[in-house]
Amino acid sequence: MRVIGKTLLLDMDGVIAEVSQSYRTAIIQTCHYYGASSITFDTVARWKARGGCNNDWVLSLDLIKSDPNGKHDVTLDQVTETFELFYQGDPSRNLKGLCELETLIPDVTLLKELKRRCDRQAGGMAIVTGRPRKDCEKFLSLYEIQELFDVCVCMEDGPPKPHPAPVLIACQRLGVAPSENVLMIGDTPDDIRAAVHAGVTGIGVVTPENADKALKEGKPFDCCILSAAMKECGAHAVLEPGFQGLLHLFPE
Repeated sequence: MRVIGKTLLLDMDGVIAEVSQSYRTAIIQTCHYYGASSITFDTVARWKARGGCNNDWVLSLDLIKSDPNGKHDVTLDQVTETFELFYQGDPSRNLKGLCELETLIPDVTLLKELKRRCDRQAGGMAIVTGRPRKDCEKFLSLYEIQELFDVCVCMEDGPPKPHPAPVLIACQRLGVAPSENVLMIGDTPDDIRAAVHAGVTGIGVVTPENADKALKEGKPFDCCILSAAMKECGAHAVLEPGFQGLLHLFPE
């Protein structure tokens, strides 16, 4: 089935923002801080592929409790505070935040062209992320792309993906009905499940670190466990990092 896009919804982490050295590293450092030394990037990937892991604070807590050596009486508030210390940093302690290591994945000219095509279709473009709003807005402002997005649906706006609510809220605020012409782009099965349950088209994208790993191993870019999970959840396609392939789904 040929999909023709009119509205574009983009997840942030792993799709727009390269977060392997920020959010993913903050998960691991938080786990290690509370004794869960067995947690690695591969562990996080396996849990993300399983689904239901859109909140990194909750995921960190669950990972800590999954490790026999983890501090099992730690609370979510304590984990959140520690995670945020690693991610945001603390100038009073001369501690740089991991957020400073984030970079923009797609080319800005591509985002501008996609925005132009969405506007021609009266569909609009939105961010649909599990990030807190302040972190979302900070990243968009840093790369001066905030004006490209008509709507930003963030952690505070409703239940996290895979619940369809974030996708449905974005559609409502854009003034469009959920349909196959609304494309939700994400890097985890939670993104795809949210899209499918909301009645829109889910499209996966491979993160830069997973694509680089596949290239070094001489394998297809979409061979990682997350790609397989997204396909199983009903992804219409899985694209390379930077999602240049989206252009052909949006008519001139």
